[in-house]
Amino acid sequence: MSVGSRIRRVRKFRDMTQKELGIALGYDEKSADVRITQYETGTRTPKKNVLNAMAEVLNVNVLSLKEPTLYSAEDILSILFEIDEETNVKLFDIEDNSDSAISDTNIGVVINYRILQDFLREWKLRKQELNDGLITKDEYTEWKINWPYTADDCGKIEPKIKWKNNK
Repeated sequence: MSVGSRIRRVRKFRDMTQKELGIALGYDEKSADVRITQYETGTRTPKKNVLNAMAEVLNVNVLSLKEPTLYSAEDILSILFEIDEETNVKLFDIEDNSDSAISDTNIGVVINYRILQDFLREWKLRKQELNDGLITKDEYTEWKINWPYTADDCGKIEPKIKWKNNK
């Protein structure tokens, strides 16, 4: 979801017009709605200080307005929040009894989205094949970096790009 879409969604959730948001940000009354329209349509991208001010006016964390980069836990959670808007996300506890000295409870996520579940099922299979020594680390990496062209529906179809080395 783009920055503009995020701004629009939160603005509407806060029951504000574009003009009201623009005026609250300090734009003059004549151009306030035009500037917000430009942000929401992607014609203009708000600078960091404008986005921070907008988050303050809208009473939200600025992360909810930014496009996630997937390089932080906050960004990943932001994406999961977006997914939750479209489909039912279920959360549950998973006991972690791994070799670590501390036993911990992790949180599992189930996304009720059939095609995503199919993709995750294939990813799980590839990780299992790697752990079992059925594919190499290089083959696993090749599968990931060329996905979805390497997808084969868990061996049911021929992938568009060959990623396994025949031994």
